[in-house]
Amino acid sequence: MAFALLTSVPPVFGLYTSFFPVLIYTLLGTGRHLSTGTFAVLSLMTGSAVERLVPEPLGGNLSEIEREQLDVQRVGAAAALAFGSGALMLGMFALQLGVLSTFLSEPVVKALTSGAALHVLVSQLPSLLGLPLPRQIGCFALFKTLAAVLTALPRSSPAELTISALSLALLVPVKELNVRFRDKLPTPIPGEIVMVLLASVLCFTSSLDTRYNVQIVGLLPGGFPQPRLPNLAELPRILVDSLPIALVAFAVSASLASIYADKYSYTIDSNQELLAHGVSNLISSLFSCFPNSATLATTSLLVDAGGNTQLAGLFSCIVVLSVLLWLGPFFYYLPKAVLACINISSMRQMFFQMQELPQLWRISRMDFAVWMVTWVAVVILSVDLGLAIGVVFSMMTVICRTQRVQCLALGLAEGTELYRPLRESHKLRKVPGLCILSYPAPLYFGTRGQFRRTLEQHLGLGEGGKEAPKTDGPPDAVAEPVRVVVLDCSGLTFADVAGAREVVQLASRCRDAGIHLLLAQCNASVLGTLTQAGLLNRVTPEQLFVSVQDAAAHALERLVRGQEQQEGNPGGAGLYSRSHETTGPKTCTVWV
Repeated sequence: MAFALLTSVPPVFGLYTSFFPVLIYTLLGTGRHLSTGTFAVLSLMTGSAVERLVPEPLGGNLSEIEREQLDVQRVGAAAALAFGSGALMLGMFALQLGVLSTFLSEPVVKALTSGAALHVLVSQLPSLLGLPLPRQIGCFALFKTLAAVLTALPRSSPAELTISALSLALLVPVKELNVRFRDKLPTPIPGEIVMVLLASVLCFTSSLDTRYNVQIVGLLPGGFPQPRLPNLAELPRILVDSLPIALVAFAVSASLASIYADKYSYTIDSNQELLAHGVSNLISSLFSCFPNSATLATTSLLVDAGGNTQLAGLFSCIVVLSVLLWLGPFFYYLPKAVLACINISSMRQMFFQMQELPQLWRISRMDFAVWMVTWVAVVILSVDLGLAIGVVFSMMTVICRTQRVQCLALGLAEGTELYRPLRESHKLRKVPGLCILSYPAPLYFGTRGQFRRTLEQHLGLGEGGKEAPKTDGPPDAVAEPVRVVVLDCSGLTFADVAGAREVVQLASRCRDAGIHLLLAQCNASVLGTLTQAGLLNRVTPEQLFVSVQDAAAHALERLVRGQEQQEGNPGGAGLYSRSHETTGPKTCTVWV
């Protein structure tokens, strides 16, 4: 009921959304510990969209009949958003796009929910203070709401302010007790239920609604609404709002399901999750439900209470069903300020996600930047725009990381056949005339320039011909002319047309410069792309090897033959044979 007010619809529709989607997910979902239904972030996004689609008339002084008509229109808009988001998720399921959940990284999802929690807190301030203010929507809505609350603060209701203070004074400590003593408590303390009962009794006995004009829930209609199809004519207009709602619903649900699946050692099917949540939103919209997904707070409560299968959702459905059929009248005098306090207290887990920032800073500065950019965008702009900016920025960081990859020169570890980066140890041996390079990054249009520059530096290839090659050895080491180069392709996860042509051009330049090029450990996909680009027109199949060790052995044999021809010493392998003497079994190493 609290999240229904956040969605700008009457409280009873929150009960409907806590019944039908849960029932459907129980039958179709793969997350055993997942609790579905109303979720604060989705409710906030849906409420903003509903306010934009069905704005309240200027002045806000509506009669009871006008208020009912406005509620009916907003319920229809919320149901249409659920229908649209469900249809989009079913379309994604048909295209098997469950893999899209991987593009919403953990920093993006956590920053999104944490920033949305701040929006929820600020949006509930008018209800806490008893101020009948219209909801602010669009960019900078949080700051607009704060400004409106500060301006109207002298008109706040002392009665509702007192109710809010007392409610938070009970709910917040109970939340802390449940978290700190979760292992010792047989079941979490139902602070919300206790608060609802106390507030309802107090309001009824003291007639707070009539004496102090305290806003109450009012009559909850018994039974279920008649199924009706949303206005399909409105679908094109709401698809813009349905898309971010669908993406957030699926991202949060898939992330939460994966967390508990990893914790309890089972697997989930992301495409089946798309089907489950798509059908859940689509069918529940016929019963006037608003968009729904997995929920953080109730999932945590479900796990703490011992729920281990989807059947746990059936028990919560039974509780909601009893309220819809018999217990609804007991909530008549429940102050709406209490529901706002429940909304705020349920954000505790999202607010405390900011405690992970110091650890995130130590682990990965780039992920910390993604978290902060997403959070700032969500707070300053809006939830949907913040999500878009977070995803784009996250993808840009991945691209930037591929741009910063360096080509590594490898040397032979004594007594083994392992080749490691020369910069790691001065004990690694580099054979004169032989250069073994590893490029551990995808080779595509964005990295081809970096690939060309680094290869030119290591091989001494410049615009004016051969230059002194770069060495990764000691600073005073003299760079020997490179006669054979082994390119370790194990790190090339993929190559596009531009990258493949760059390798073909490298082969041509090496041939013109008198450098023998060998390729090692190309995966089938990369090798197929290189072949189609014309690589075999520049090199022979004998220059392709399955391992760096084999390619290095062939290169040493070639250098030995070249030395013999120059010195006229058929039996003297010299430095080249001694440099490759190894002990122990042969190994095949994949350079990552």
